[in-house]
Amino acid sequence: MKKSLCLLLIPAFFILCLSSCGNESNECAYQPDISDIKINIEIERLEDDLLSVESKTELREFLKDNPVVTEIFLKRNQYPDDSIMMEALFKRFKNPHIDTLKSEIDRVFGDLSALKADITTAFTNLKYYYPDFETPKIQTVATGLDHDLFVSDSLIIIGLDYYLGDSAKYRPLGLYSYMLERYRPQYITPSIMLLYGISPMFNKTDVSDKTILADMIGYGKSFYFAKHMMPCTPDSVLIWYSNEEIEGARENQDIIWAHFLENQLLYETNHMVKKKYIDERPKTFEIGEKAPGRIATWLGWQIVRQYMEENEDITLQGLMQEPNARKIFDDSAYRPERR
Repeated sequence: MKKSLCLLLIPAFFILCLSSCGNESNECAYQPDISDIKINIEIERLEDDLLSVESKTELREFLKDNPVVTEIFLKRNQYPDDSIMMEALFKRFKNPHIDTLKSEIDRVFGDLSALKADITTAFTNLKYYYPDFETPKIQTVATGLDHDLFVSDSLIIIGLDYYLGDSAKYRPLGLYSYMLERYRPQYITPSIMLLYGISPMFNKTDVSDKTILADMIGYGKSFYFAKHMMPCTPDSVLIWYSNEEIEGARENQDIIWAHFLENQLLYETNHMVKKKYIDERPKTFEIGEKAPGRIATWLGWQIVRQYMEENEDITLQGLMQEPNARKIFDDSAYRPERR
């Protein structure tokens, strides 16, 4: 299993303190007692080696030793052959501006202690719910803004240069401003947990069900999963909404739901229709100018929450193993009240 955040678009999520509650209502999920669970997280830093290569021989050895970085982060398949790739990459990493990028990473992330603490807490919670879970190898890298995040069951690679935040001298290219919002340090660990939550390793789904409801519930389960791995992380951070957007969605939940019912969207299978409500967009204009994008995934999260409130005997693991989206919806008795 491997996932790429920018391709997955959950639906393609650190300046905020992830260990304390924010100002959103209903902020914290259940916090289990994890005091007896000990895990050891080590982060291998590859960026120093890559950004300071002195010869093509050094670069070639690095690429050979780190095939995922080569294939995913440095996009090997975009080059006609390896010799052309070597020329292009060596020129890139000998560019004098690389020193600026390295200093930016050091300024924002320092010794990675904050990131390490966040990941440790999330994985400790994960170990509580899934005792057989084995922590993956974790690496960081910087490739000149080529890729953000790679997550598999055995390996996580974080492109630190993607997550330098608003004050960075260099930001990822080709992304709209609303998409750049999530590329800040505080979004790294939530994004990892969301990718775990959407993966078949934890989230069982019925792949034959092509309805928008199935997608909504699948993503809703992933948000619910991630929230329990990071119980007091604001909902807005998990779903990449602003505080204004998350509050607006909550206050207008009945209007959003009415739109889905009136337009008979729940069992829609048309790909182009589904994209309007699930894929990356600044707004869901079909509902209104202030309705945030990916609104169907947020709505799916609320249905899953209601399902768990209505069925207290079902565990997190039980939820994640339930592939029947229609059953989850029916048993949720989800009916938001008009305000």
